[in-house]
Formats: sequence, structure tokens, C-alpha cells
Amino acid sequence: MTTENRSTSAEALETAAAIAPDVLKLEHQLCFAMYACSREITKLYQPLLKALNLTYTQYLTMLVLWETDGIPVKELGARLYLDSGTLTPLLKKLEAAGLVTRTRDRADERSVLIGLTPNGAALRQQGACVPEQALQQSTLPPDKLQQLYQLSRELLHDLKQEG
Repeated sequence: MTTENRSTSAEALETAAAIAPDVLKLEHQLCFAMYACSREITKLYQPLLKALNLTYTQYLTMLVLWETDGIPVKELGARLYLDSGTLTPLLKKLEAAGLVTRTRDRADERSVLIGLTPNGAALRQQGACVPEQALQQSTLPPDKLQQLYQLSRELLHDLKQEG
């Protein structure tokens, strides 16, 4: 970036700051509110998932597998918004715990399918109470939670379209 571009950028920032001095306050950032909520939700789930011996990300993975057993790793990663560098160690831990299997797809040797073991499938019964227990932690009324869920899904869809 040239000196001229830097000074133009600095002037633009000064102008923006003068117009809206609070625009860069942390508490005014949507991204921070969503980030902080996500962290708090993860913390809220930790004690609920302890009985299942799952981390939050492992739980989300199991939710997908309880819906769709025998899913390709690539599809699982897309559903969870996780890259293979994050997903592979997570799946190895679930496999070591005896909850999932990883097998090559016979139709396409490049693809690995993730399936539930009998223990992984049985864990679904124990996990069935987790969503309700988590929702009970909030004092927001159900209609507000439903509205928040809908808006979050809409925002996610909108951002995916842009990306």
C-alpha cells in the first residue's frame, strides 16, 4: 500500500469515526455478540455432554450421524462447517471411543464413509434429553428463541450465498 493510499485510508477512518464515534465499540458489533453467544452456548452444553463423554463438536457430529448414518466425510464436514484438518482428528477420537467407524466407500475409494457403531447408535437415546435441558437454561420465552433460531438460519443462508 502506498503512502498516499494509507493517508487516504486514515482520512476515511477518521471521517467515519467522527460521523459515528461508537461504530467501533466492541459491544456494537454483531460479530462479537454472535461469537460471545456461541461461546456461552458451548459452555452451557459442557456439563450436559459430560454424561455422554462427548465434547460439543463431537456432539454436533453425532447429531449429524444420528440423522444420516454412513455419510461421506466430505458431506459431514460441509454439514458441520468443518474442514478436514479439524474433522479428521475428531473422527479418530470418536472411532477410538468405539462410537463410529471409518471405511472406504466401495463405489469410490477416494471417499471415506462414517458410520455409527452399535454403541454410537445407542448413545442417541442418552442424548435425546440434551436439547431440552439446554433450552431450559435460558430465560427467554420459547417464541423469542424460535425467532432467534430463524434469524440465525436466515443470516447463515445469506452469508453462504455471499461466500
